[in-house]
Amino acid sequence: MIRINNDTPTEVLQDIKIGDMVTDTFSKTGLVENIEISDDGLYRTYEFNLVTGRTITVKK
Repeated sequence: MIRINNDTPTEVLQDIKIGDMVTDTFSKTGLVENIEISDDGLYRTYEFNLVTGRTITVKK
């Protein structure tokens, strides 16, 4: 299981793939169903959509 939060290194966030088990260490845990990465020039935003319907969002 991969722990995702704002302290997670960028290399780890980029290595996460669909089907990986992830958690935000609070209430969101599950398999990754979809990954969306956006870059607004200031921050890179990672959105991990889980099969449970929840989303874990990290800004780096």
